[in-house]
Amino acid sequence: MSSHAAAAHLAEPRRMPGIGVYNMKLGMWVFLLSEVMFFASLIGAYIILRFANPEAFGLPGEVLNVPLTGVNTFILICSSVTMVKAFAAIENGDRNGLKWYLLATALLGAVFVGIQVVEYNVLAHEGFVPIASEYAAHGRDETGPLVGGPLYGATFYTMTGFHGLHVTIGVLCLLFLTVRAFMGKYTQANHGGVEIVGLYWHFVDLVWIILFTIVYLI
Repeated sequence: MSSHAAAAHLAEPRRMPGIGVYNMKLGMWVFLLSEVMFFASLIGAYIILRFANPEAFGLPGEVLNVPLTGVNTFILICSSVTMVKAFAAIENGDRNGLKWYLLATALLGAVFVGIQVVEYNVLAHEGFVPIASEYAAHGRDETGPLVGGPLYGATFYTMTGFHGLHVTIGVLCLLFLTVRAFMGKYTQANHGGVEIVGLYWHFVDLVWIILFTIVYLI
């Protein structure tokens, strides 16, 4: 085996025997499976609590800013498109396209997180908080219908907060990929890291579409 062939062999991702999936990709699929169960439990708990205590929730439009979050959802969907473009670029050997599409994905993800922080700040100032004492401090009557009360706040912030944390981690990973891309670390033959982070990012986007539908629209 020549030195060039040996180098190319070492650059290829390690694959598990018999299934044609390299170790990191298999690990990401296992991790995402655990994340599916995690978010399914959060969403399941929210649905059960909402049906058991309908007076504590009310309609999403009465408390939450649906139009703003709709725009934020569109931004996150756009970031998924740019991630697809980034992976397609490096698959075709377009290292320059990879750089800019990764950067665009990271920026869109950061904008999503920023808008979510603004939403949290506005909701907190309006008294939509997960703590009963704080809820009362904003002048709301805890003996009446708790539209936007502590139970609603607790479930809302838990689900969207954990998702926001996942997006933040994804943005950091994307920035790491972007720096490496600008350093020329990824090639048409060796870009496993882009694929791995892409899988994670698409999962995070899909989870948000489900959360947005259940929490903001239904």
